[in-house]
Amino acid sequence: MVMIVQPEPSTLAHYAVTAGNIPPIATQIYEGLVTYDWDQNPQPNLATSWETAPDGKSITFKLREGVVFHNGKPFTSADVQFSFMEILKKYHPFAPLLLAELTGVDTPDEKTAVLLLANPAPYLMKALAGRDLPIMCKSVFEGTQILQNPSANKPIGTGPFKFGQWDRGQFVRLDRNDKYWKPGLPYLDHIIARFIPDAATRSAALETGEAHFAGYSAVNYADLARMKTNPILDTTMKGYEMTPALSVLELNAKHPPLDKKEVRQAIAYAIDRKVILRDVMYGYGKPATGPLSSLFKTVGFYTDDVRKYDVPDRLDIANKLLDGAGLPRGANGMRFAMHLEVNSFGEQWLRQAEYLKQALAIVGIDLTLRSEDTATWLRRVYTDYDYDINEPFLSQGVDPVYGLNKQYLTSQIRKGVTFVNDSFYANAEFDGILNEAMREQDHEKRAVLYKKAQQILAEDCPLVWLVDVQYVSVFNRKLHDHTTGPLGTQQAFERAWLET
Repeated sequence: MVMIVQPEPSTLAHYAVTAGNIPPIATQIYEGLVTYDWDQNPQPNLATSWETAPDGKSITFKLREGVVFHNGKPFTSADVQFSFMEILKKYHPFAPLLLAELTGVDTPDEKTAVLLLANPAPYLMKALAGRDLPIMCKSVFEGTQILQNPSANKPIGTGPFKFGQWDRGQFVRLDRNDKYWKPGLPYLDHIIARFIPDAATRSAALETGEAHFAGYSAVNYADLARMKTNPILDTTMKGYEMTPALSVLELNAKHPPLDKKEVRQAIAYAIDRKVILRDVMYGYGKPATGPLSSLFKTVGFYTDDVRKYDVPDRLDIANKLLDGAGLPRGANGMRFAMHLEVNSFGEQWLRQAEYLKQALAIVGIDLTLRSEDTATWLRRVYTDYDYDINEPFLSQGVDPVYGLNKQYLTSQIRKGVTFVNDSFYANAEFDGILNEAMREQDHEKRAVLYKKAQQILAEDCPLVWLVDVQYVSVFNRKLHDHTTGPLGTQQAFERAWLET
């Protein structure tokens, strides 16, 4: 089975880097303690059962017998302990959030692992799949420099596929694990993850049957209508229920005049989200109202009772805010100039950037677009902080701890870590609300706290929220059982099969 991954990952070490183009490959190799059903309830995987203590301060996992890593080493509780305490807690970009309460992992025997928590962490059971907290082989990493370990790009896991080959710029080949612990699985002999920089060529590969699958909108939204008429292809929007995402603008508050709330708000007012949804996303999504995806409405955490930026007189408001901030128009009609870093994950983001340049020019902000390869883009924004405005799309996970905390807590201003608080937002009251919410076990009380947090953010406007992104997968009709759960292509293709 040939799947398109766009763009090519810089590494397969998704225990240390969380870019969204890594898990479609890495989760074929690495597994987590649990997986999830369509209702997002945890299901047995490397753990067969679990029990949370009444006080919420420990979770005891019974581990599966007969599992071996791809190097032949047996899977035991020592691997769980090492993975959580020595790799994930120290190097995973979201560990200060997901594993903030984890104080240790007890291993009373080879098939029992007890996660010890300083405080209840009600969100943790939603983050134990291989996508977020993968289990690695202790003997591969012990005694080595974790981030320099050669298995970063030749990974060794317990999953249905083994790493085969990485031909840089072309493909990664994964081979069937004939010792996989699920009898008879996987069905596929090989998965080829192809890297095709040109959007038209990606679409053509699917239309001719050369490739069988493309997830996470690797196909341009503009091509989807044509692809739906192709008899060999079909599309689905399933498989993204646990990966809601927002298209946003990050504003560097260290770069005046973005340090002024009025300027940030003016930028938010200047943008017509309906135009982005229509002309960039081709209707796949909905206008964002704030920092939390509207998918959280089903669990009561989302609110649109916030400052609204999509209002009829939004341009008048934006101009008044900029005038009031002491930023008059010059002779050329512009008030100030800034750079916009173009998201490197596909041509639709350049199309969005071109619209943003036009929209902000109307209120007197002169944008220069800057496009770079993925590694340079991420380094410029999250390590060097050498940017004004950035246009990423941010995964929100399955709990606000995942999406809100990493992006807005003061503690998440972490130089060199991707997709965290690079806008330098710092609000002590807000920090207190989020820290209380992450430990609150009462669902209704958590909902009240998160609604207050959304209202504060919408007012302070550290980011500009554009669109609730709806990803689309395109697949060949000969490929079956490719999307079997709410993590979609960020979980293994263990049941996928191809008609011959």
